[in-house]
Amino acid sequence: MKNFRIQFFVWLTVIGFTACSPTKPDERNSIITALAKARLDSTLKSLVDSGRVAGIAALIVEKDKEAYFNAFGYADRENNIAMDRNTIVRIYSMTKPITGVALMKLYEQGAFQLDDPLAKYAPEFANVQVLAGTDANGNMILETPHRPITIRDITRHTAGFVTNTPDTTTRFGKLVKETDPMNPDNTLTQMAQKLGSLPLTFHPGAQWAYGPCVDVQAFLVERLSGKSFDQYVMENILDPLKMNTTRYFVPEDQRNRFAAMYSRGDDGKLNRIPDDIANEFNTKHWPLKPGGWGLTSTVDDYMRFARMLVNEGTFDQATILKPSTVELMATNHLADSVTERMWLPSKGQVGFGIDFAVRLHPPASVEEKNGVVGEFFWDGAASTLFWVDPVNQLTAVLFVQIFPFDNLVHKKFRDAVYGPVSTRK
Repeated sequence: MKNFRIQFFVWLTVIGFTACSPTKPDERNSIITALAKARLDSTLKSLVDSGRVAGIAALIVEKDKEAYFNAFGYADRENNIAMDRNTIVRIYSMTKPITGVALMKLYEQGAFQLDDPLAKYAPEFANVQVLAGTDANGNMILETPHRPITIRDITRHTAGFVTNTPDTTTRFGKLVKETDPMNPDNTLTQMAQKLGSLPLTFHPGAQWAYGPCVDVQAFLVERLSGKSFDQYVMENILDPLKMNTTRYFVPEDQRNRFAAMYSRGDDGKLNRIPDDIANEFNTKHWPLKPGGWGLTSTVDDYMRFARMLVNEGTFDQATILKPSTVELMATNHLADSVTERMWLPSKGQVGFGIDFAVRLHPPASVEEKNGVVGEFFWDGAASTLFWVDPVNQLTAVLFVQIFPFDNLVHKKFRDAVYGPVSTRK
């Protein structure tokens, strides 16, 4: 009978009858009810069973208490190593919010103002020009920016930096490839010098384009603090929050916990990315310590960071930021005039704050990702995800290691947390 009851609740969840779930007295104001837990288990297990992912782990904290944890599948399918809360994964762009917090600690100390020109502190960017097109001979047409790049621009991806390697048959594309600012053999200073020598692809503030802005933030942290970026982050964020497994370099004695990386082929099947490729950055001490990617972590470690944010800058007796600074970071800084936003709209009806997407409106259709207005969040290239929901005092961390970036996994996880999207008034 007990097993039947569990199966029955899971079945109700799958077909969406959330209103029929029994609710304990202490769950009446909770998101993570018994039904939500069953829905989460069913959803995560189905992602593994269907072959969508090799392994998946999710951790949710609500009102300062662990509300849910479970893991399914494999961190390393070929060696039969299960995914669990000790699995170390590559968080890629979930490095960015940590960098933003590092920069904003310096903001709190009065080291800069958001609308200060970047070149005030980084003359490497004093003479940038904007690529306005090419002439009949293929030569670049350059013009003076309408205004300087500000620090606010580098916190919200509106600086105009080149976002990837353009067509290398063009002179601009060849120049970007030859300059190679993000080569891991560069220091952050060398990266800034090289990036500052390249033309911008649009005028500062005109568009939202995801790229190396947060790496420039890391460089600015070094410039303003006088310390290496990784040292500054360790001393001011990771150590105070006891995030002991969040780092660029994974020590050899911890690599048995390092998840394998998978890619989905055109046939839908998962293929393991060779370890020497997947692990190359995190098993060698490279000169470059990027602000935009590169850290590894565990679900518990990253949850400590998320809980600091939902608690307005303080967690476990460590104060990292002031409440007003967290609020500033979680506030939309994109004007409505910024209409070109790459793939940002795929995240839902969001704006962008300081290294976070910020949810401005509830889902308008069942196809949109679920979430609560006021939530701020980000994700990583290998389909990792976290968010902070201040309304419900809830934080969620989802870890997988799958390329290409999988929006469906995030959609299903969000719907499992909050229930299927409803657009009924």
